[in-house]
Amino acid sequence: MTILLYDLVGRDTARPFSPHCWKAAMALAHKGLDISSVPTRFLEVPTVEGGISKTVPVIRDGERVVADSFAIALYLDEAYPERPTLFGGDGGKAMARFIERWSQLTIHPYVTSAAIMDLHAMQDEANAAYFRRNREQRFGKKLEEVVAARDAGLAAFRASLEPLRSTLAYQPFIGGQSPLFADYIVFGALQWARIASPYRLLDDSDVVARWFERCLDLHDGLGRKVAAAA
Repeated sequence: MTILLYDLVGRDTARPFSPHCWKAAMALAHKGLDISSVPTRFLEVPTVEGGISKTVPVIRDGERVVADSFAIALYLDEAYPERPTLFGGDGGKAMARFIERWSQLTIHPYVTSAAIMDLHAMQDEANAAYFRRNREQRFGKKLEEVVAARDAGLAAFRASLEPLRSTLAYQPFIGGQSPLFADYIVFGALQWARIASPYRLLDDSDVVARWFERCLDLHDGLGRKVAAAA
């Protein structure tokens, strides 16, 4: 049975950009499950599956509807235990929780500031107006003021990735010799930046950049099926 994935898009429905939706997409591919993506814009999210969630991703697997990328990954491991694990046990779940918090507190804020005008430009008129209103209320400043700080913050952002860089010196993936959901959490954040903005977050020689390239190649190059922003 095909699983529906409600996937956040902008004007171009072929360019899903949400970091959280990419986590879910990679988790579904990791499990080898058939999916059908449902392109969903910001203003359409409240209508998804009767308003089950204020955000996407949301999946429908037969009669089961699950919201939130981490909850989706937990569900997939429970519902399809015979397929490759996303966590490798309770310890892997705990590790992934830590990675998720680290990513959202370390990577997401900088990507938001670096790509916010590009994300705005990806939307159609109505969704662009919503995006600007929502984000300016959140930041307490104009989008143009948010992005103005990205150059000054780039070196600090790259330095903040040192825990990941050091880990990848020992092993090819965060999950060890092969990827786990923890990898998809960080991948989703960097894929968000790759699709939304041409701004260069990482130097090509960075071990994190090389890991990201390996992740792009996973699952028959799923991540590469959406081209980087030009």
